[in-house]
Amino acid sequence: MKILAIESSCDETAAAVVEDGRRIISSVVASQVDEHKLYGGVVPEIASRRHCESIVAVVDEALEKAKCSYEDLQAISVTYAPGLIGALLVGVNYAKGLSLATGLPVVPVHHLRSHIASNYLCHPELEPPFLCLVVSGGHSHIVMVEDYTKMKIIGKTRDDAAGEAFDKAARTMGMPYPGGIHLDAVAESGDENAFKLPRPVVQGSPYDFSFSGLKTAVINLIHNASQKGESLPVEDLSASFRKAVVDCLTDNTMKAACDFSANTIVLAGGVSANTLLRRNMLKLCDEKGIKLYMPDKSLCGDNAAMVGSQGYYEYLSGNVADLSLNAYATMSIEKG
Repeated sequence: MKILAIESSCDETAAAVVEDGRRIISSVVASQVDEHKLYGGVVPEIASRRHCESIVAVVDEALEKAKCSYEDLQAISVTYAPGLIGALLVGVNYAKGLSLATGLPVVPVHHLRSHIASNYLCHPELEPPFLCLVVSGGHSHIVMVEDYTKMKIIGKTRDDAAGEAFDKAARTMGMPYPGGIHLDAVAESGDENAFKLPRPVVQGSPYDFSFSGLKTAVINLIHNASQKGESLPVEDLSASFRKAVVDCLTDNTMKAACDFSANTIVLAGGVSANTLLRRNMLKLCDEKGIKLYMPDKSLCGDNAAMVGSQGYYEYLSGNVADLSLNAYATMSIEKG
Protein backbone atom coordinates (compact mmCIF):
# COMPACT_ATOMS: atom_id res chain seq x y z
CA MET A 1 0.00 0.00 0.00
CA LYS A 2 1.47 3.33 -1.10
CA ILE A 3 0.64 6.55 0.71
CA LEU A 4 1.44 10.13 -0.24
CA ALA A 5 2.35 12.02 2.94
CA ILE A 6 2.39 15.77 3.58
CA GLU A 7 4.02 17.62 6.50
CA SER A 8 3.78 21.38 7.17
CA SER A 9 3.50 21.74 10.95
CA CYS A 10 6.36 24.23 11.41
CA ASP A 11 9.08 25.46 9.05
CA GLU A 12 9.63 22.48 6.76
CA THR A 13 7.42 21.81 3.76
CA ALA A 14 7.73 18.08 3.12
CA ALA A 15 6.19 15.33 1.04
CA ALA A 16 6.98 11.63 0.72
CA VAL A 17 5.71 8.38 -0.71
CA VAL A 18 5.83 5.50 1.76
CA GLU A 19 4.95 1.85 1.19
CA ASP A 20 3.27 -0.30 3.89
CA GLY A 21 4.39 2.07 6.62
CA ARG A 22 7.94 0.72 6.53
CA ARG A 23 9.65 1.66 3.27
CA ILE A 24 10.49 5.16 2.01
CA ILE A 25 10.08 5.36 -1.74
CA SER A 26 10.73 9.11 -1.90
CA SER A 27 11.16 11.94 0.57
CA VAL A 28 11.47 15.66 -0.17
CA VAL A 29 11.97 18.44 2.39
CA ALA A 30 12.04 22.19 1.63
CA SER A 31 13.56 23.87 4.67
CA GLN A 32 13.07 27.49 5.71
CA VAL A 33 15.91 27.52 8.26
CA ASP A 34 18.04 30.12 6.47
CA GLU A 35 15.17 32.62 6.37
CA HIS A 36 14.07 32.15 9.99
CA LYS A 37 17.70 32.34 11.10
CA LEU A 38 17.52 36.08 10.42
CA TYR A 39 14.98 36.42 13.25
CA GLY A 40 16.48 33.92 15.71
CA GLY A 41 13.45 31.62 15.50
CA VAL A 42 10.43 30.64 13.45
CA VAL A 43 8.12 33.47 12.40
CA PRO A 44 4.69 31.84 11.97
CA GLU A 45 3.38 34.20 9.27
CA ILE A 46 6.50 33.74 7.15
CA ALA A 47 6.36 29.96 7.64
CA SER A 48 2.75 29.81 6.40
CA ARG A 49 3.53 31.90 3.31
CA ARG A 50 6.53 29.75 2.39
CA HIS A 51 4.44 26.58 2.73
CA CYS A 52 1.93 28.07 0.28
CA GLU A 53 4.74 28.83 -2.16
CA SER A 54 6.47 25.44 -1.86
CA ILE A 55 3.86 22.76 -1.35
CA VAL A 56 2.88 22.15 -4.98
CA ALA A 57 6.48 21.72 -6.14
CA VAL A 58 7.42 19.58 -3.14
CA VAL A 59 4.52 17.17 -3.65
CA ASP A 60 5.18 16.96 -7.39
CA GLU A 61 8.85 16.22 -6.75
CA ALA A 62 8.01 13.48 -4.24
CA LEU A 63 5.72 11.79 -6.78
CA GLU A 64 8.27 12.20 -9.56
CA LYS A 65 11.09 10.69 -7.48
CA ALA A 66 8.84 7.80 -6.50
CA LYS A 67 7.83 7.35 -10.15
CA CYS A 68 4.23 7.35 -8.99
CA SER A 69 1.00 8.82 -10.26
CA TYR A 70 -2.10 9.34 -8.14
CA GLU A 71 -3.48 6.11 -9.61
CA ASP A 72 -0.65 4.23 -7.87
CA LEU A 73 -1.62 5.58 -4.43
CA GLN A 74 -4.17 4.31 -1.95
CA ALA A 75 -4.35 7.29 0.45
CA ILE A 76 -3.05 10.75 1.37
CA SER A 77 -1.82 11.26 4.93
CA VAL A 78 -1.27 14.71 6.38
CA THR A 79 -0.15 16.25 9.67
CA TYR A 80 -3.16 18.01 11.18
CA ALA A 81 -2.03 18.58 14.81
CA PRO A 82 -0.22 19.91 16.78
CA GLY A 83 1.83 22.75 15.33
CA LEU A 84 1.62 26.30 14.02
CA ILE A 85 -2.01 26.64 13.01
CA GLY A 86 -1.40 28.66 9.86
CA ALA A 87 1.29 26.25 8.71
CA LEU A 88 -0.84 23.18 9.42
CA LEU A 89 -3.77 24.61 7.48
CA VAL A 90 -1.67 24.81 4.32
CA GLY A 91 -0.93 21.08 4.38
CA VAL A 92 -4.42 20.05 5.47
CA ASN A 93 -6.18 22.11 2.83
CA TYR A 94 -3.84 20.97 0.10
CA ALA A 95 -4.43 17.33 1.09
CA LYS A 96 -8.19 17.87 1.04
CA GLY A 97 -7.93 19.47 -2.39
CA LEU A 98 -5.98 16.49 -3.69
CA SER A 99 -8.57 14.16 -2.17
CA LEU A 100 -11.39 16.00 -3.89
CA ALA A 101 -9.55 15.87 -7.22
CA THR A 102 -8.37 12.25 -7.04
CA GLY A 103 -10.91 10.47 -4.86
CA LEU A 104 -8.17 9.28 -2.50
CA PRO A 105 -9.03 9.18 1.22
CA VAL A 106 -7.35 11.63 3.62
CA VAL A 107 -5.71 10.19 6.74
CA PRO A 108 -5.12 12.74 9.56
CA VAL A 109 -1.87 12.17 11.47
CA HIS A 110 -0.75 13.52 14.85
CA HIS A 111 2.71 15.09 14.60
CA LEU A 112 4.17 13.37 17.68
CA ARG A 113 2.78 9.99 16.63
CA SER A 114 4.59 10.39 13.33
CA HIS A 115 7.87 11.17 15.11
CA ILE A 116 7.51 7.86 16.94
CA ALA A 117 6.78 6.15 13.62
CA SER A 118 10.09 7.36 12.18
CA ASN A 119 11.56 4.37 14.02
CA TYR A 120 9.41 1.95 12.00
CA LEU A 121 11.18 3.18 8.87
CA CYS A 122 14.62 2.51 10.39
CA HIS A 123 13.88 -0.70 12.30
CA PRO A 124 11.60 -3.13 10.42
CA GLU A 125 11.49 -5.47 13.42
CA LEU A 126 10.18 -2.84 15.86
CA GLU A 127 6.60 -3.37 17.02
CA PRO A 128 4.57 -2.09 19.99
CA PRO A 129 4.33 -2.27 22.92
CA PHE A 130 7.28 -0.10 24.00
CA LEU A 131 8.12 2.97 26.07
CA CYS A 132 8.99 6.08 24.05
CA LEU A 133 10.76 9.30 24.98
CA VAL A 134 9.51 11.97 22.55
CA VAL A 135 11.66 15.10 22.75
CA SER A 136 11.47 18.08 20.40
CA GLY A 137 11.41 21.85 20.33
CA GLY A 138 7.84 22.00 21.56
CA HIS A 139 7.28 18.71 23.36
CA SER A 140 8.87 16.43 25.95
CA HIS A 141 6.84 13.30 26.67
CA ILE A 142 7.30 9.81 28.01
CA VAL A 143 4.69 7.73 26.23
CA MET A 144 3.62 4.11 26.58
CA VAL A 145 2.95 2.96 23.02
CA GLU A 146 0.51 0.11 23.59
CA ASP A 147 -0.32 -0.31 19.91
CA TYR A 148 0.34 1.62 16.70
CA THR A 149 -2.60 3.94 17.37
CA LYS A 150 -3.11 3.49 21.11
CA MET A 151 -0.84 5.57 23.35
CA LYS A 152 -0.78 6.69 26.97
CA ILE A 153 1.19 9.64 28.39
CA ILE A 154 3.31 8.58 31.37
CA GLY A 155 5.15 11.87 31.86
CA LYS A 156 5.45 15.27 30.20
CA THR A 157 7.01 18.69 30.68
CA ARG A 158 5.24 21.12 32.98
CA ASP A 159 6.71 24.16 31.24
CA ASP A 160 9.43 24.40 28.59
CA ALA A 161 10.26 21.49 26.31
CA ALA A 162 13.83 20.20 26.22
CA GLY A 163 14.37 21.45 22.68
CA GLU A 164 13.06 24.89 23.57
CA ALA A 165 15.45 25.04 26.54
CA PHE A 166 18.38 24.07 24.31
CA ASP A 167 17.48 26.68 21.69
CA LYS A 168 17.00 29.54 24.17
CA ALA A 169 20.19 28.75 26.08
CA ALA A 170 22.13 28.57 22.81
CA ARG A 171 20.66 31.87 21.63
CA THR A 172 21.77 33.54 24.87
CA MET A 173 25.27 32.19 24.25
CA GLY A 174 25.24 33.88 20.83
CA MET A 175 24.72 30.80 18.70
CA PRO A 176 22.65 30.99 15.48
CA TYR A 177 19.23 29.38 14.99
CA PRO A 178 18.54 26.47 15.33
CA GLY A 179 20.59 26.74 18.52
CA GLY A 180 20.22 23.22 19.88
CA ILE A 181 22.24 21.70 17.05
CA HIS A 182 25.07 24.20 17.50
CA LEU A 183 25.08 23.82 21.30
CA ASP A 184 25.36 20.04 20.92
CA ALA A 185 28.36 20.38 18.62
CA VAL A 186 30.13 22.93 20.84
CA ALA A 187 29.47 20.85 23.97
CA GLU A 188 31.49 17.93 22.61
CA SER A 189 34.72 19.81 23.37
CA GLY A 190 33.65 21.14 26.78
CA ASP A 191 33.86 20.02 30.42
CA GLU A 192 30.38 18.90 31.48
CA ASN A 193 31.30 19.24 35.16
CA ALA A 194 32.56 22.83 34.93
CA PHE A 195 29.28 24.43 36.07
CA LYS A 196 26.89 23.15 38.72
CA LEU A 197 23.37 23.43 37.32
CA PRO A 198 20.09 22.21 38.84
CA ARG A 199 18.26 19.01 37.90
CA PRO A 200 14.65 20.09 38.50
CA VAL A 201 12.12 17.50 39.68
CA VAL A 202 8.33 17.71 39.87
CA GLN A 203 7.21 16.72 43.34
CA GLY A 204 4.62 13.94 43.27
CA SER A 205 5.08 13.34 39.53
CA PRO A 206 8.30 11.34 39.11
CA TYR A 207 8.05 11.06 35.32
CA ASP A 208 7.27 14.72 34.57
CA PHE A 209 9.88 17.25 33.44
CA SER A 210 10.51 20.92 34.20
CA PHE A 211 13.14 22.76 32.19
CA SER A 212 12.17 26.40 32.82
CA GLY A 213 14.26 26.79 35.98
CA LEU A 214 17.27 25.09 34.42
CA LYS A 215 17.04 27.33 31.37
CA THR A 216 16.75 30.40 33.60
CA ALA A 217 19.75 29.30 35.68
CA VAL A 218 22.08 29.19 32.68
CA ILE A 219 20.73 32.44 31.23
CA ASN A 220 21.28 34.16 34.59
CA LEU A 221 24.86 32.88 34.68
CA ILE A 222 25.51 34.43 31.29
CA HIS A 223 23.81 37.75 32.11
CA ASN A 224 25.58 38.09 35.47
CA ALA A 225 28.96 37.51 33.85
CA SER A 226 28.13 40.00 31.10
CA GLN A 227 27.22 42.68 33.63
CA LYS A 228 30.65 42.25 35.23
CA GLY A 229 32.37 42.45 31.88
CA GLU A 230 33.36 38.80 32.08
CA SER A 231 33.04 36.04 29.55
CA LEU A 232 32.28 32.40 30.29
CA PRO A 233 33.86 29.41 28.52
CA VAL A 234 31.11 28.59 26.01
CA GLU A 235 32.28 25.01 25.48
CA ASP A 236 32.15 24.19 29.20
CA LEU A 237 28.85 25.99 29.74
CA SER A 238 27.30 24.20 26.75
CA ALA A 239 28.54 20.84 27.98
CA SER A 240 27.30 21.44 31.54
CA PHE A 241 23.87 22.58 30.35
CA ARG A 242 23.53 19.70 27.90
CA LYS A 243 24.47 17.24 30.64
CA ALA A 244 21.83 18.69 33.00
CA VAL A 245 19.04 18.42 30.39
CA VAL A 246 20.05 14.92 29.33
CA ASP A 247 20.27 13.77 32.96
CA CYS A 248 16.66 14.85 33.50
CA LEU A 249 15.53 13.06 30.34
CA THR A 250 17.38 9.83 30.99
CA ASP A 251 16.63 9.63 34.73
CA ASN A 252 12.88 9.94 34.28
CA THR A 253 12.80 7.61 31.29
CA MET A 254 14.77 4.86 33.02
CA LYS A 255 12.62 5.27 36.14
CA ALA A 256 9.48 4.82 34.05
CA ALA A 257 11.00 1.82 32.27
CA CYS A 258 11.73 0.19 35.61
CA ASP A 259 8.32 0.96 37.14
CA PHE A 260 6.38 -0.19 34.08
CA SER A 261 8.64 -3.21 33.36
CA ALA A 262 9.45 -1.97 29.86
CA ASN A 263 12.06 -4.04 28.04
CA THR A 264 12.11 -1.79 24.95
CA ILE A 265 12.73 1.96 24.84
CA VAL A 266 12.39 4.14 21.76
CA LEU A 267 13.67 7.70 21.19
CA ALA A 268 11.86 10.11 18.87
CA GLY A 269 11.72 13.80 17.94
CA GLY A 270 14.28 16.40 16.97
CA VAL A 271 16.20 16.22 20.26
CA SER A 272 16.65 12.47 19.78
CA ALA A 273 19.51 13.50 17.47
CA ASN A 274 21.37 14.95 20.48
CA THR A 275 24.77 13.27 20.72
CA LEU A 276 24.90 12.94 24.51
CA LEU A 277 21.30 11.72 24.80
CA ARG A 278 21.95 8.94 22.31
CA ARG A 279 25.27 8.03 23.92
CA ASN A 280 23.94 7.95 27.48
CA MET A 281 20.74 6.10 26.62
CA LEU A 282 22.76 3.43 24.83
CA LYS A 283 24.94 3.00 27.91
CA LEU A 284 22.05 2.91 30.40
CA CYS A 285 19.96 0.51 28.32
CA ASP A 286 22.93 -1.78 27.82
CA GLU A 287 23.49 -1.87 31.59
CA LYS A 288 19.82 -2.70 32.23
CA GLY A 289 19.44 -5.20 29.40
CA ILE A 290 16.84 -3.01 27.66
CA LYS A 291 16.54 -2.82 23.87
CA LEU A 292 16.97 0.72 22.56
CA TYR A 293 15.75 1.99 19.21
CA MET A 294 16.60 5.40 17.76
CA PRO A 295 15.73 6.90 14.37
CA ASP A 296 18.47 7.73 11.91
CA LYS A 297 19.54 11.33 12.45
CA SER A 298 18.15 12.18 9.01
CA LEU A 299 14.66 11.28 10.28
CA CYS A 300 14.83 12.96 13.70
CA GLY A 301 13.69 16.34 12.36
CA ASP A 302 10.37 17.08 10.68
CA ASN A 303 9.80 15.12 7.47
CA ALA A 304 6.89 13.58 5.60
CA ALA A 305 8.17 10.00 5.50
CA MET A 306 7.32 9.56 9.17
CA VAL A 307 3.82 10.94 8.44
CA GLY A 308 3.42 8.30 5.76
CA SER A 309 4.53 5.58 8.15
CA GLN A 310 2.07 6.52 10.89
CA GLY A 311 -0.58 7.26 8.28
CA TYR A 312 -0.46 3.63 7.18
CA TYR A 313 -1.33 2.39 10.66
CA GLU A 314 -3.97 5.09 11.15
CA TYR A 315 -5.56 4.01 7.86
CA LEU A 316 -5.60 0.37 8.93
CA SER A 317 -7.32 1.37 12.16
CA GLY A 318 -10.06 3.15 10.20
CA ASN A 319 -8.93 6.70 10.91
CA VAL A 320 -10.03 8.37 7.69
CA ALA A 321 -11.32 11.95 7.52
CA ASP A 322 -13.85 13.67 5.32
CA LEU A 323 -13.54 17.14 3.81
CA SER A 324 -14.56 18.77 7.11
CA LEU A 325 -11.09 17.93 8.52
CA ASN A 326 -9.55 20.89 10.33
CA ALA A 327 -6.11 21.66 11.77
CA TYR A 328 -5.41 22.05 15.51
CA ALA A 329 -2.56 23.89 17.19
CA THR A 330 -2.72 21.62 20.24
CA MET A 331 -3.89 18.05 20.73
CA SER A 332 -2.92 15.22 23.05
CA ILE A 333 -1.07 12.31 21.50
CA GLU A 334 -3.61 10.06 23.22
CA LYS A 335 -6.42 11.55 21.13
CA GLY A 336 -4.48 11.83 17.90
